[in-house]
Amino acid sequence: MRRIRLGVGAAFAAGTLSVTGLALAPSAAAVTPQSATINATCAIGGSGAATLTATQNGTSATVTLSSSEITAPIAFAEDSIQSTLTFVKAGGGTTSFTGTENPALAAGDGMVVGPLTGTVAPGDSLEAYGGSLQMVVFGFPVNCTASGPQSPGPFVFD
Repeated sequence: MRRIRLGVGAAFAAGTLSVTGLALAPSAAAVTPQSATINATCAIGGSGAATLTATQNGTSATVTLSSSEITAPIAFAEDSIQSTLTFVKAGGGTTSFTGTENPALAAGDGMVVGPLTGTVAPGDSLEAYGGSLQMVVFGFPVNCTASGPQSPGPFVFD
């Protein structure tokens, strides 16, 4: 009987520790919305709808831009486009996301850049309209701008 009580006590203690660990574990930060749509015009590649997809992990965040309407004018090797995506912050200022992440693209493929990384603070509200995307391709800058606010609204980070 004593062995059973000891086993039950040990199991109870282990269960309590695991529940306590879950309660004290940091929660994953969230961004809302997780994706938004903009209409953009680029100096090369055309114009049209693009989707922005955001993720957040603490103060680190990523944004990926993809579009089937804005196309690659030539073939690009994987990770060959240096990109800076700048958002306007509610209340003033800007936040930039940078990187050289892109899949290999054939001429005419829809553009995809990212995930681009940046730093955010709790409560940051970031809007693409008024910001820009600058891509450096073979040493030449290509600029894109949003023609209106992103939908359903700005990214708000926890």
